[in-house]
Amino acid sequence: MNQSIPKSLRLQIGIFGRTNVGKSSFLNTITSQDVSIVSPLPGTTTDVVEKVMEFRPAGPVVFLDTAGIDDKSQLSSDRIQRTSALFDRADVFVVITENEIWGEYEESIREKAESKKASLIVIVNKSDVHPLSDNFRDELLSITPNVMSCSCTVSSSGETVISAFRELLTACVPEEFLSPQAIVNDLIPKNGLAVLVVPVDAGAPKGRLIMPQVQTIRDILDGDSTVVVVKESQYSSALSMLNGKPDIVICDSQVVQNVAEQTPVDVPCTTFSVLFARLKGDLEEAARGALSISKLKAGDKVLIAEACTHHAAEDDIGRVKIPRWLKEYTGIDLQIDTCCGRDYPENLEQYALIIHCGACTLTRREMLGRSIKAVEKNVPITNYGLAISCFKGVLNRVIEPFKNNNYK
Repeated sequence: MNQSIPKSLRLQIGIFGRTNVGKSSFLNTITSQDVSIVSPLPGTTTDVVEKVMEFRPAGPVVFLDTAGIDDKSQLSSDRIQRTSALFDRADVFVVITENEIWGEYEESIREKAESKKASLIVIVNKSDVHPLSDNFRDELLSITPNVMSCSCTVSSSGETVISAFRELLTACVPEEFLSPQAIVNDLIPKNGLAVLVVPVDAGAPKGRLIMPQVQTIRDILDGDSTVVVVKESQYSSALSMLNGKPDIVICDSQVVQNVAEQTPVDVPCTTFSVLFARLKGDLEEAARGALSISKLKAGDKVLIAEACTHHAAEDDIGRVKIPRWLKEYTGIDLQIDTCCGRDYPENLEQYALIIHCGACTLTRREMLGRSIKAVEKNVPITNYGLAISCFKGVLNRVIEPFKNNNYK
């Protein structure tokens, strides 16, 4: 089992339902472990419980055990808010209920799944006490074809429950998890060559590369191509040592201007951040968002959104550099707000622009959800790499490898 795979690259399976319907018992049965505390007392699950594992056919997954959405305890509002935040994260919605119980709580989850175009699975639990009736089964099948009944309190039923759930998941797992989208190898011919230019400075993690760089290297190797990794200071000499021209050059956004100037005009050149804008979200929308930077007016509010949480460095890219470059590029005073982690403002309409990070810690569904929310509020959204490329005057160059898209 490969536990090193980031959560953002795993299939996210949200487990929802009323208090005390057996959500935690179901998770414990599926994982064959005591992951969640089980108790007859309502509200035992006080926060989201995450369990990473390998689960065929989806491979690496994250199970998300949530608090009951009808929790009436003292801390219920905080618990329900955290549960609701998972609606944007889940790729598959699993509703746990009991025989003849389908009301406003369950229907609200179904509506969320439908709005996110996510798969819906209904588990009718406690079948040893309240067997699934034919009428209720028919009612559920009119809602979703993915229905099963089980008893997660009967120890001998574990393998049966796992097998039945695996069959349902196989039928509805999103295609991208069965056939993962390429980061860049679809842009490189087989046996091709990619040159990666990565900074090794005070901001780089000691002894390792950052996640997008590692994932890009693996993606190139999976495509049966060769990858050469160099520092910015070595890039020019590395090009001169090659027998021919590389098929693509990929660099860190902060060195994109110098790399673009040194790269032959007939060699595609882009950045890791642009690749992840395509992998995790809507590249076309992000490119349009970058073009809107020139339309900002004095006093406009701009949101800098970071998906991860970290201690800001002295010259932090999101907190310091991008706000500085933004004001230098526009020549006007702007109001800059920041948000981090999975916090994302509801009142997006107050912003004239959102500049998002590369979203390497978010799932594609989460990032697309954020983009959709911005578009619904008529707020342009772009990402760090595209914004920086705009500031440095090379935006057209870095989106050229994706010329089949329309960014005008």
